[in-house]
Amino acid sequence: MEGDPKTLQEAIQYFSNPENCMNYVVARRWPNGVICPTCGRSDVRFISTRRMWECKGEHAKKQFSVKIGTIFEDSPLPLDKWLCAMWLLVSCKNGISSYEIHRDLGISQKSAWHMTHRVRLAVHQGTIAKASGHVEADETFIGGKARNMHASKRARRITGTGGKDKTAVMGILERSADGKPSKIRALTVIPNRRKKAIQDEVRKHVEAGTALYSDALASYNGLEREYAHQIIDHAVKYAEGNVHTNGLENFWALQKRSISGTYVSVEPFHLFRYLDEQAFRFNNRQDMTDSDRFDLAVRQIVGKRLTWAEVTGKVMDHQS
Repeated sequence: MEGDPKTLQEAIQYFSNPENCMNYVVARRWPNGVICPTCGRSDVRFISTRRMWECKGEHAKKQFSVKIGTIFEDSPLPLDKWLCAMWLLVSCKNGISSYEIHRDLGISQKSAWHMTHRVRLAVHQGTIAKASGHVEADETFIGGKARNMHASKRARRITGTGGKDKTAVMGILERSADGKPSKIRALTVIPNRRKKAIQDEVRKHVEAGTALYSDALASYNGLEREYAHQIIDHAVKYAEGNVHTNGLENFWALQKRSISGTYVSVEPFHLFRYLDEQAFRFNNRQDMTDSDRFDLAVRQIVGKRLTWAEVTGKVMDHQS
């Protein structure tokens, strides 16, 4: 929208005004006018002294703020800190750690950590549509580098070599078509790389009959009965014409660089959240500026809550 910030410097200046923060979020949450999140009525009145609205309906929670029903709900942090943190997370190619946000915004590291996980929930883009056209399937192991870990964490997390103490992740990428860039269609933490786990994910996310490309892992054997399946043996070469998984290899490189360089080490319990974050930036990398990605992220904050109990594993949240 005209007048909205286009750069980080402009965003910091613009969102330093609480009115601008509220107006920005309201315009994206309620583009057709403010409605009550409880009953859906539009005849609400604004209480300027409290920056809240009051519904004329007779029900509980008649008064509500722009934070209600969003990732911001029950957070004591003002919107200016929230919006600046969101801008940083969706625009930094390798991510931004909670310690950086803690220092930059002057909030506790614990608050910054919870905040970043709530933003990752907002940018999660689930879909029931299956990938089609030309599709790559690949898996990898993800985990922090031992040399970057604190000694106590290294002793707990590293008990072997190779992928033994890392987490297996499966990816599905739909290649570019009709001028649209390639997109990550699915990223899933899987229990292992055995045939059932791999093929269940392929069938779940890829339309039957699709041109499917994978490496020579034996777990993909048999998919040729349902897909136009071709393999590339990485022990021999990495590409043969259209037969390759280089798109996903590129994504894995970005993901692993963000973890080893920015986050250092992530718990397997939270890995899917970091995958959501990187997939959001990757899928919206072309023809979108930082302000465009930020605008899209703010439009996705509604109906997504992640409490402290959920993020710390005291109760299970809906995605873990």
